[in-house]
Amino acid sequence: MPLTPEELKKRNQRNWAIAGILLAFVVLVFVVTVVKLGGNIAHRPL
Repeated sequence: MPLTPEELKKRNQRNWAIAGILLAFVVLVFVVTVVKLGGNIAHRPL
């Protein structure tokens, strides 16, 4: 079943939205990890 150009455009927009949300989640997890571990990094023995 071929998709119309409008359906293709909507699907492409949805894919970009999902990619953006996923990227934002990964960045959020990274930032939270760095903040939680950041204070302890300076106090660890070398």
